[in-house]
Parts: sequence; C-alpha cells; structure tokens
Amino acid sequence: MKKFLKRYRSAVVIIVLMLVLTLFDRELGLRALLKAGGTIKQMLLLLPPVFLILGLLDVWVPKELMMKYMGDKSGIKGVLLSILCGSVTSGPLYGAFPVVAVFMKKGASFTNVLIFVGAWSTTKVPMLLFEGTNLGWKFALTRLAVDIPGIIAIACAISAAVNKEEVEDIRRRCGVMDN
Repeated sequence: MKKFLKRYRSAVVIIVLMLVLTLFDRELGLRALLKAGGTIKQMLLLLPPVFLILGLLDVWVPKELMMKYMGDKSGIKGVLLSILCGSVTSGPLYGAFPVVAVFMKKGASFTNVLIFVGAWSTTKVPMLLFEGTNLGWKFALTRLAVDIPGIIAIACAISAAVNKEEVEDIRRRCGVMDN
C-alpha cells in the first residue's frame, strides 16, 4: 500500500482535493468530477490505438533503421523526419510520450525526439488547415515559418543543456518500460 501511495501520490492528492471541493461546493465539485471523467474517457479511447501502433513500430522497425534516419548521425533528414512525424499526428500531447519512449528505445537522437514533441504540439497539419481557412493562409504559414525554426532552436538548446548521462538515463528508462 505504501508503494502504491508513493507511486500514485499525485493522483491521490488530486482525488482528495476534488472530494474536499465537493464537500465545500457540491455543484462545483460535481462539475470538476464530470470534467475529469470526460478527460479520463478521452484518454482511455486514445491510448489503446496509440499503444497498438507503437507495438507495431517496436516490432517492425529495426533499431538500426531508426538510428539511420533519426539517430545522432541522421543530420537534416532526422530533423525533417521528426517534424513530419510530429506534424501528421493527431491527438493531445500526452499521446506523444509513448511514441517518444519507443523513439528513445530505438536510438533516435535526443534532439530529434525534442523536435518531434515540439512539432506534435505546434505544427499539426489539421491545425494548419484550420488556421489557413479561418485566419488566413498568410497568418498560418507565417506562424509555421516562425514555429519550425523555434522548435529546432529550443530542441538544440535543451540538448546542449542536458548532459549525456541524463539522456542515457532517459533512454534506459524507456527501454525498461516494456518489462
């Protein structure tokens, strides 16, 4: 029980706070619980297909291939592939992290993984289409032209700030996830 509470302490604290909120303001507490339930339902509908695709990626894509196209020596093609992979996805950002774990396990460079996360959160094709039709293509393309170099610059800065031991620890933890 102690191990469970330690591992899930954030969730336990949130549940307790929501119950306390419900005791003080029943209507607000129930609205918060309904909203949380909707979010959990959305997550439960999204994650199984993500994990299915990740399982296929893990089995079908050899580590050597991933390292060739997204590894430390992949160069510009790794950057472009990371942006492309992140841009064609759909779903909330928390869906990116299981993908990141597989990428790290398969040998993708830390910089390319960060670029992938940045692209997932910022440069999605459906969002670009929405912006282009509703806010104008000049706005949408200008935002994209600013975002992509910004994502790359931030990824490079973070990669430079994180030492190799920390990256290897992250990579090790990603490899341990399937045990």
